[in-house]
Amino acid sequence: MDHFDIIIIGTGAGGGTVLHELATTGKRILVLERGPFLPREKENWDTKVAFNTTRYFGPEVWQDRDGNDLRAGMCYHVGGNTKLYGAALFRLRERDFEAVRHVDGVSPEWPLKYRDWEPWYARAEQLYHVHGEAGLDPTEPWRSGPYPWPAVSHEPRIAEITDALKAQGLTPSYTPLGVRLNEKQPHLSPCIRCSTCDGYPCLVHAKSDAEVSAVRPVMAEPNVTLLVDTRAERLLTDASGREVTGVEVRLDGEPVIFTADVFVVSCGSINSAALLLRSANDRHPNGLANSSGLLGRNLMKHVLGSILGVSSFKTNPTKFQKSLSVFDYYWGEPGFEFPMGQIQTLGKVSPAELEGSEARYAPLDIEFVSRHSVDWWLTSEDLPRANNQVRLGRDGRIVIDYTETNAAEFDRLMGRWKEVLKGIGCGCHILPNGRYFNAGSVTTFTHKLGTSGLGHQVGTAKFGEDPATSVLDLNCRAHDLDNLYVVDGSFFVSSAAVNPTLTIIANALRVGAHLHERLGAASASFARMANANPATPTRVPTTVAPSTAEPVLA
Repeated sequence: MDHFDIIIIGTGAGGGTVLHELATTGKRILVLERGPFLPREKENWDTKVAFNTTRYFGPEVWQDRDGNDLRAGMCYHVGGNTKLYGAALFRLRERDFEAVRHVDGVSPEWPLKYRDWEPWYARAEQLYHVHGEAGLDPTEPWRSGPYPWPAVSHEPRIAEITDALKAQGLTPSYTPLGVRLNEKQPHLSPCIRCSTCDGYPCLVHAKSDAEVSAVRPVMAEPNVTLLVDTRAERLLTDASGREVTGVEVRLDGEPVIFTADVFVVSCGSINSAALLLRSANDRHPNGLANSSGLLGRNLMKHVLGSILGVSSFKTNPTKFQKSLSVFDYYWGEPGFEFPMGQIQTLGKVSPAELEGSEARYAPLDIEFVSRHSVDWWLTSEDLPRANNQVRLGRDGRIVIDYTETNAAEFDRLMGRWKEVLKGIGCGCHILPNGRYFNAGSVTTFTHKLGTSGLGHQVGTAKFGEDPATSVLDLNCRAHDLDNLYVVDGSFFVSSAAVNPTLTIIANALRVGAHLHERLGAASASFARMANANPATPTRVPTTVAPSTAEPVLA
């Protein structure tokens, strides 16, 4: 097989974005994606297919620590899990990068601070077409410029809810969303503000997923080779164990080895850890990049919940509901000194989504529930714990060994939000949302997601300066191997309490700048972005001016 300059394994928010940054270097790049392109078909917007089957999820079944089957609902297609995400693209708060005291312990300090991340956040928002409005959220960090596109407007019922929250003394804000929406010229807008966005594949490619935003724009580059339906089985090293020499894959059912100078693993926090654990050899008996013993450990996934606030007298005809966020309780409230988390609206629940769960919502019928509900997502931070880990069972299956932390903070947030909903006439009935963020027939009929809710997975190969206490260096290169990088949510030191995707994208841009330097392919602008010493973490990019134009083409 041909030799490549760089091999990227995975095409999600991490791998797809790294590819986008390196595609124009002229270096020979091989990209491996274990799944196919997600088919564009009518079923993309069929609720029963998207929520009640595993058509768009991987077929594998993991296990929890007790040996119970676990269907986590990973999306193995070009674009990875972003194909089904809700496109909420938040920056971590400035204080999230510092040590923060919680009910169950301390959320550790990051080695890079918000000031180091801000320029990369700005570039990430530009690349992924993020719509938002600064200055409304009391916890939002400072920005070097405005959002590149205006906030997605609220539909009338959500605008009414927003006004009611303000009347209660709260400060609601717009959810920053990665969508290709042109509200000023709807006839030119790829996004049609449909009710089948959050949790669905986008049939018209108007969601800013990694395929649309990062992979497709560079697929025509002659130096880029993308192989789909190609699963990486293990990485191989030289005799010294200091360099990765190849990746063994299954291609048309046969084992094939591809070689390269540099390898980027971007399979998602769980699958990246599993791949490195499967790659154990004589020099790395506990898995590649695991001299610290921390590979696969410190798994975080947030404490997550979803509820339906049902009014007995107000209907909710909203189609595109995911536009509202509330951060007033992010750092706690009077009488409770610990962080509580964030609240945002979900995509609108439909009768088809609730079908089959009629008994759970009785005496209300599901038509009434869906017509009268406003649907909410709650996120609280969980803590990195060494015992919360990804490991391999004796049969090679992935095992998720996870114990929840900060439950008291989530419970406080849930209790407070129920009171708020009742106070604004949106909580005559408060019901669990059993389908969202679950794979196929799996349902969660409490207000909190269980172990299978792994869409926000981070932390399994944290970065840092000390090889004894971290898996990766500050450039996300493995301490133990000179040419191996892990670029997905694995590097997180803490989980904060916002969706992690924008930080994953920003980090991929940052590591991409470093790899430009390493590969000797840096343009003049990238030479200014990265330090000449490749061991020094890449921190500050050149300025990218925000666009004032509305997106026109997908």
